[in-house]
Amino acid sequence: MKVKVAARAGFCFGVKRAVDIARECLKSRAKPVFTLGPIIHNRQVTDLLSREGITVVNDLDDLSGPGTLIIRSHGVAPDVVQRAREKGLNIVDATCPFVRKVQKTVHNLVRENMPVVVVGDPEHPEVRGIVGWSENMAEVIRDPEQARAMKFLPRVGVVAQTTQRLENLNAVVEVLQESGSRVQVFNTICLATAERQKETLELAGQVDAMLVLGGKNSANTSKLVQICRGCGIPVYWIETAAELDPAWIKGLSAVGITAGASTPGWIIEEVHCRMNDFNENSEKDMTEEVVEQQSEGEEQTETVVETAPEEEMQQESDDSQENDESQEMDESMEVRTLKHGEVVRGVVVQVNQDEVLVDVGAKTEGVIPLRELTCYTVNDPQSVVKVGDEIDVFVLKSEDNEGKLILSKERADAEKSWASLDELKESGEPVTGIVREVVKGGLLVDVGVRAFLPASLVEMGYVEDLSKYLNLDIEARVIELNRGKRKVILSRKAVLEEEYSRNREELLENLEEGQVVKGVVRRLTNFGAFVDIGGVDGLMHISEMAWYRINHPSDVVQVGDELEVMVLRVDRENEKVSLGLKQVLANPWDEVEGKYPVGSVVRAKVVRLAPFGAFVQLEPGVEGLIHISHLADRHVATPDEVVQEGEEIEVKVLSVEPDDKRIRLSIREVNREVNREPRKPQIRENTPKQPEQPTSDGGSVTIGEMFGDIFDEKKE
Repeated sequence: MKVKVAARAGFCFGVKRAVDIARECLKSRAKPVFTLGPIIHNRQVTDLLSREGITVVNDLDDLSGPGTLIIRSHGVAPDVVQRAREKGLNIVDATCPFVRKVQKTVHNLVRENMPVVVVGDPEHPEVRGIVGWSENMAEVIRDPEQARAMKFLPRVGVVAQTTQRLENLNAVVEVLQESGSRVQVFNTICLATAERQKETLELAGQVDAMLVLGGKNSANTSKLVQICRGCGIPVYWIETAAELDPAWIKGLSAVGITAGASTPGWIIEEVHCRMNDFNENSEKDMTEEVVEQQSEGEEQTETVVETAPEEEMQQESDDSQENDESQEMDESMEVRTLKHGEVVRGVVVQVNQDEVLVDVGAKTEGVIPLRELTCYTVNDPQSVVKVGDEIDVFVLKSEDNEGKLILSKERADAEKSWASLDELKESGEPVTGIVREVVKGGLLVDVGVRAFLPASLVEMGYVEDLSKYLNLDIEARVIELNRGKRKVILSRKAVLEEEYSRNREELLENLEEGQVVKGVVRRLTNFGAFVDIGGVDGLMHISEMAWYRINHPSDVVQVGDELEVMVLRVDRENEKVSLGLKQVLANPWDEVEGKYPVGSVVRAKVVRLAPFGAFVQLEPGVEGLIHISHLADRHVATPDEVVQEGEEIEVKVLSVEPDDKRIRLSIREVNREVNREPRKPQIRENTPKQPEQPTSDGGSVTIGEMFGDIFDEKKE
């Protein structure tokens, strides 16, 4: 029977970090040392830490300073930390970095007034802590069924408990989207958890039964059990080797072993050894049974079979031929002898957690230690190479003190990269690399060797959060190269500036007046907005934003808005572009004759007063004039005797002239038609006002409009 152990079984990064922090506190922190709840979900580990001197408490009320309190890997709400400080306790935060990321995400969403949904177990300590970071405003959803039952939210941000299955997260998101919500998804599932679950699913498909190791209160172990059971094979969930039963594996050809993130390596090893013991005992029993059967058969057999001389000679001839062929094959095979400094090609034959084995044709397989795999820190060798990959390796030692051939993929990659980087620096062409780490002052980029990209050279402007570039492929220019010091400095800004300049020239060359283009609003001023139309920032003046008067560009657009605009003017010499928004919008004056026929009575809003009358708005962009003689059936000295700015009134349309953007209106005619008593005059003391200048928009008037109705009134 084969026993297969999952490569990613056992402690994840966050759990190992928490345990290491706890042990360090025993050496350097004030005693006594406590953890608020079990530091990880594994009873054997917590019992061991307890024997070493770390006490588990489940309530802050059981503590009072002085002493050290360790925040466990699941994290806690902010108010818990505050209460602990008030008690005089020294706080050490062992929260898993992946959990911390979820907490910050939720906190930021709440600050932006975004409703939050957490996909996970509401009773799990990690989820309770996450909800605390949302000021207890987040809603916890276990599965799609609960998502269907929740109230409708126009928009919502979704995060996940780090140990959730991706299928469950996607199913919940799909339900929310079907309800009409605008969903912003943050996949906060731990990468190690996702990889462990994927590996477990693959392993369960290759064996006859699965052993899942981990605490019964461990969420991520529970998920592994669910995955294995879904494969339709027997699954046994145990915490230690003592729970193993030989009957489980009887008659099986292959058994798989996986473990949750809180399971220490020594438990996995103990279970593996016990399984091997069962296997050996089973094979021994089978061998003894076969021997007994053979012995019984010999006793019952009375006939002796003799080999004929011809058959013996033929057998000797066959053996001699096989020996000759074997000798010829051995002689034809050459064992490769490798020397330090050689770069050879080999095939990956095995990938372990801390090393990779490569067949390079030597008498033994070469070993690549984890630190020699790449130029950056890596925790999972399978993210770099897989079994069957052909790779170049550098020979570090032809034979170490244990007789091993020590190789380096990192050195082989570097040998090729230095020559390439030197050529790229001379030619000025960019190099492509993957961002591997965020460090103080910039980014570390894998270009075959470790290269540094300063923060000031990442973008054309300032970048506040460099973490968004992690694991992205980027192009940058080599601006400094020193092989002796293994120093490579890159500039992505130089590449972006060249690209921007090139795009700007092409755009200015191809732009034409009257052309409609897409753009993004980058900046607002009092007089307009600057719109990026693909490398060129064009000015959209406030007068070109709408068919009606606006007080500020923010009344129409906001920074970040994507919109279509029309090119009004192009000054290629000074590289200036004028844009218009209203030109791509419908002109309200095109339809005024149909919407406001002569003789109709409509509602309007008084927008401003002039000595000769009042301007009213029929709709945004369409204004008309009520001459002072048409404000009432009596003599009106000033318009504010009858109407005030902001007041809504009924008016009758006297005439419509769309070409001149002019509409004449009357309150007097409305009053006459409905036989309504004219409004009583309000006597006010008004200081003389300066005559208002005629405007160029919908409020333009003529001398005839100012005085003509007075003459009409006298004729009447």
